[in-house]
Amino acid sequence: MAARIAYRRIYEEASPQDGQRVLVDRVWPRGMKKENAHLDEWLRDVAPSTELRRWYGHEPSRFPEFRRRYLAELRDTGHREAAGHLRDLASHDKVTLLTATKDADHSQAAVLAEWLAGDRR
Repeated sequence: MAARIAYRRIYEEASPQDGQRVLVDRVWPRGMKKENAHLDEWLRDVAPSTELRRWYGHEPSRFPEFRRRYLAELRDTGHREAAGHLRDLASHDKVTLLTATKDADHSQAAVLAEWLAGDRR
């Protein structure tokens, strides 16, 4: 499934190779018009909790701990349904996870892509 999962910034040009385009941020990206996002879905409930997002603050040195905490959140009841839906999407089609974060490699989209590729339950 790894080749079927990609992630990138929502501000990049949409591509036919994206497959299903899924925004995985809790808040709408600043300055992005909905008609320009070319989204198939917006899964707010798969995003990290507000508390975790604020703690992380996109500090790369905190990424390993953010990753650990976020993977734990994906198993809680608040995230389980959305995570399962995302897993189902990825099992049927190519999926591109979208985030507004400037450093996509240190984001929830990167963690989700890894998680989906490993199909961690």
